[in-house]
Amino acid sequence: MKIVLLGPPGSGKGTQAQLICEKYHLPHISTGDMFRKNISNNTELGKKANEFISKGSLVPDSLTISIVKDRLSEEDCKKGFVLDGFPRNLFQTQELNKIVQIDKAIMINISDEEIIKRLSGRRMCKKCGNPTHIDWLKNGLCEKCGGEVFVREDDSPDIVKARLEKQKLPLEVLDFYKSKNIFEEVECAQTKEEVFENIEKILKKIK
Repeated sequence: MKIVLLGPPGSGKGTQAQLICEKYHLPHISTGDMFRKNISNNTELGKKANEFISKGSLVPDSLTISIVKDRLSEEDCKKGFVLDGFPRNLFQTQELNKIVQIDKAIMINISDEEIIKRLSGRRMCKKCGNPTHIDWLKNGLCEKCGGEVFVREDDSPDIVKARLEKQKLPLEVLDFYKSKNIFEEVECAQTKEEVFENIEKILKKIK
């Protein structure tokens, strides 16, 4: 299964991508994670990407497409993957279509108000990298591995608002996948399990 997960920041794409990958044994391809890893390792790509990410801006298409293409060429992606956070515009969508044929593009719908509420409580685990929420923590620690958690810099209210404005998914992207009859939508539910159940119903159509 070659899947694209769409939705604004805070919609739960990362969480749902992990749930899909764990159940179906697929690699999770997150452009955000790849850029953060490069930033943490202080690579040249990381330095360039951080100039934009630290301001809540998008990394230029040329950098993003290059890193995605290289990652999808690796052996573990041959039988499938879940793309999280890419594509973000029509050009990226068209370029991705030249690289690989996507089976399903799934959009997670959520309001801006709910996103701001969610991101103010989002935490990241220092140990396993798990995206979590203050409501899910066990004794203030990651519910998955017990590691210490922290607040991402780009989850501050001002940065979140900037990201929401700049990262709105163009209708052209949705129309592109609709024209190929592979576009599906799920509504953001109260729990991540409920959202995953709805996504599973869509994935069963692929098999």
